[in-house]
Amino acid sequence: MPADIRAALLSDIPAIFRVRTSVRENHLSIEQLSQMGITEEAVAEMMTASPCAWAAVVDDEVVGFSMIDIDDASLFAAFMLPAFEGRGLGKKLVAAAEAELFRHHAEIWLETGRHTRAADFYRSLGWGDEQDIGKVDIRMTKRRS
Repeated sequence: MPADIRAALLSDIPAIFRVRTSVRENHLSIEQLSQMGITEEAVAEMMTASPCAWAAVVDDEVVGFSMIDIDDASLFAAFMLPAFEGRGLGKKLVAAAEAELFRHHAEIWLETGRHTRAADFYRSLGWGDEQDIGKVDIRMTKRRS
């Protein structure tokens, strides 16, 4: 089953939230996301303002996404449905996000848990310069080559 990485559409937002609330690691509920200001409306505003989200699509189903904050130079999110992990789609989603960020910034950053699969994944993609930002989280950076 071939996969497509494309710019996310406003019509993808419900599926993006389905992916985000389906993950095993760093799980957040709709209520928790809302308390953080991450709502369907807020995501729609971000997507309308600038190219900031990409979707991995298999058989017309969004199975993963990445999202950035261009102004902040950050990779804001990258998540896959558990059934689609390990197929290289996450790498492609992050590459799309990085490419857009590097069009605007020489150095980009993200935050994740220090001892997580996500941190290992980002390390494998060349993210580094880890700085503690709390008891369990780190900030990682990557420079344009």
